[in-house]
Amino acid sequence: MSNSYFRFKQFTIHQDRCAMKVSTDACIQGAWVSVADSVQHILDIGAGTGLLSLMLAQRAVHVQIDALELDADAAIQAGENIADSPWKDRVHVIAADARTYVFDKKYQLIVCNPPFFNNSLLGPDDNRNSVRHALSLNYHDLFSIISNTLDTNGAAAILLPAAEHAIWESIVKAHGWSFSRILQVYPKDGGTYNRVISVCCREAADTTTEILQIYEDGGTYTPAFTALLKPYYLKL
Repeated sequence: MSNSYFRFKQFTIHQDRCAMKVSTDACIQGAWVSVADSVQHILDIGAGTGLLSLMLAQRAVHVQIDALELDADAAIQAGENIADSPWKDRVHVIAADARTYVFDKKYQLIVCNPPFFNNSLLGPDDNRNSVRHALSLNYHDLFSIISNTLDTNGAAAILLPAAEHAIWESIVKAHGWSFSRILQVYPKDGGTYNRVISVCCREAADTTTEILQIYEDGGTYTPAFTALLKPYYLKL
């Protein structure tokens, strides 16, 4: 998914000015996260291209979404993607640093596909490093932002590599929070899951763990993946 644009059934994501492009993992997150009828405001931290915000806006017609993005070029492109979508009146781009921005509301749902890879080597692209590595926003920062902006009965849905999610899980549980849902994403049969999408909340909750396999042995999408992404992917 490294083209300069990615066309979905109801919107198009242009991404030539964004360090991180549309990914299968992020699409799974946008399609899998539940949006309760009680949700009025959603915060997308590190909105990038605006993908998650637009996927949620398509599905949850009753919500207003704030898409917060630190990188100026990405914020501009996210704004353009949203302006060209059917939901431009419900998704609002904020070009700001989540660590210092003064929020004027609480959110019933927060979504984030945060920086990956705390301890891996940096690459040559500084912009890609800043969004792929926990440089500008570490997991303790992220939890603090979520804790300060999440409504009392709200939930936060985070996508991370499996090893990184173990770090996130330890931080969440150390603060007395719980996980209500966890999705383990397997690229194919016979391997191990390499991505985790989880939903955490303040109150005590029983954890429901789900699995999703993306590809069949022949390289085609599994029925479960197809059913999940069919409302979005143009060719499903």
